[in-house]
Amino acid sequence: MMKVFVLIAFLFTSSYAINFSQMSTQELIVLVGYVKSSDNSALKKELQSRQSNMSEKERKDYKMALKRERDKK
Repeated sequence: MMKVFVLIAFLFTSSYAINFSQMSTQELIVLVGYVKSSDNSALKKELQSRQSNMSEKERKDYKMALKRERDKK
């Protein structure tokens, strides 16, 4: 349910610059692979800066999201 909410919110804000620092780590992980290519580097940079503070579950989810993104290509 949270993923659906985040994706809907993202779609409505896609025409505006996204401030990733205001989002939770879990919300950012859900967005991996769904942001515009112009925002992709900012998203990954924000997630990398948070990686040292991620819980084990968040790290696992982040790795799975990156793998899912690579598999799409």
